[in-house]
Amino acid sequence: MLGDDAELTAAVLAAQGGDETAFRAVYRAVHPRLLGYVRTLVGELDAEDVASESWLQIARDLQRFSGDADRFRGWAARIARNRALDHIRMRGRRPAIGGDESELTGRPAASDTAGEAIEALATGRTLSLIAKLPQDQAEAVVLRVVVGLDAKTAAETLGKRPGAVRTAAHRGLKRLAELIGDDPETAGVLDALPLQRRAPSGAVSSAGVTHACPRTQKDM
Repeated sequence: MLGDDAELTAAVLAAQGGDETAFRAVYRAVHPRLLGYVRTLVGELDAEDVASESWLQIARDLQRFSGDADRFRGWAARIARNRALDHIRMRGRRPAIGGDESELTGRPAASDTAGEAIEALATGRTLSLIAKLPQDQAEAVVLRVVVGLDAKTAAETLGKRPGAVRTAAHRGLKRLAELIGDDPETAGVLDALPLQRRAPSGAVSSAGVTHACPRTQKDM
């Protein structure tokens, strides 16, 4: 796992140069929080599939990316969001309409059973509570608090103004605190949610292997 932004930035650059080990490190650092975000959009049952599709696109388009760790998180979140919205449309879970797609109806998720997602989100119960928030608040909370995006990058991901994202996140956290307060099983969990870019430290080694074909999730 990557311990800070500098290490994630370096790993992304190494992955762009064909370093498979670095790409796996990027995946391990970003995936749990990205998966949590996808769950707020499509629910528990389809989250893994959508996340896998997102990582396939991330791997395929990685050479086009330019920026640091913050920008990478935002870029990955936009890809995941687009894949999630495409998935919802194809499944017919909501009529395809124009306008602000952040109005997509939230789908409560079941308790989190993926070990790494549990580590990232504290408990699956917390994620199910987040899914009870209005969709704009749920997305803002997950992008800001869990994925670790700043207001500007989160706003770019959602196609909104930074002020609107800050307001939605503030209201969402306030409501989440109320929901947690009503649920004894989640006492203290809000404080345990991972705040921006906090992750276990660890070194990223370079294997210097150039990839010749798209990566799959089983390789990560």
